[in-house]
Amino acid sequence: MPHSTETPDPAPTADKAKTYARSLRELQIELVKYQKHLISHDERLLLLLEGRDAAGKDGAIKHIVEHLSPRETRVVALGKPSDREAGAWYFQRYVPHLPLSQEFVLFNRSWYNRAGVEAVMGFCDAAQYQEFLDTVPVFEQMLVRSGIRLFKYYLDIDHDEQRRRLQARRTDPLKQWKLSPIDSAAQQHWKDYSRARDAMFARTHTLHAPWYVVRAGDKQAARLNLIRHLLSHLDYHGKDGQLLRPDPAVVFTYVEEALRDGRIAR
Repeated sequence: MPHSTETPDPAPTADKAKTYARSLRELQIELVKYQKHLISHDERLLLLLEGRDAAGKDGAIKHIVEHLSPRETRVVALGKPSDREAGAWYFQRYVPHLPLSQEFVLFNRSWYNRAGVEAVMGFCDAAQYQEFLDTVPVFEQMLVRSGIRLFKYYLDIDHDEQRRRLQARRTDPLKQWKLSPIDSAAQQHWKDYSRARDAMFARTHTLHAPWYVVRAGDKQAARLNLIRHLLSHLDYHGKDGQLLRPDPAVVFTYVEEALRDGRIAR
């Protein structure tokens, strides 16, 4: 049967956009409610967002912080370490950015650079890599025992979706700033990054600091469900539990089985 040449009905797309905008607004109101609680109870919240290049970390963070107080909210995206920083204790340059009382801090990539980009691209040696995997669970346990609420999310996309998004960066003048030599190597080193990710999960998924996987092929679903999942684990006054039911097909606690059953892209 030949394909129709008629223009598709735009209504479903428009309806989806309206539903997304409404859901996002409702969840952003919940985030504001939580931040009021965080401030009044002197809490500290730390969110790590990791994932492959073009997985949607920037967009997720943008929508999380959009309506939060800029005085108590910080986004940390550190660049390449200086020669002096490279010679220090690995975690040292991250420590000054940890949340203080009443703060919500989001790391757009974090110390897990060592388990991913640095390991794959040869920016650290084997001894440094193993030292990191050995010590990061202890470091994170110290953070949690100090009273920091720590959440680690890995945004996951498949090979084809990454290729499409990286191509969009090359052609969209508003996304040119996102391009880097690391991006250019992402597809070439896909399997290397997969192996590094699997090792990271195996060595750093712990009871005190578990990994949560977000299937991010659909950016809107990923954002909504990440926020739902985060808030469902937090207590605050006026919490609307009906809104905070994440789709387990989109966000779930890491299990090794997910590497074999297709829930995590290979």
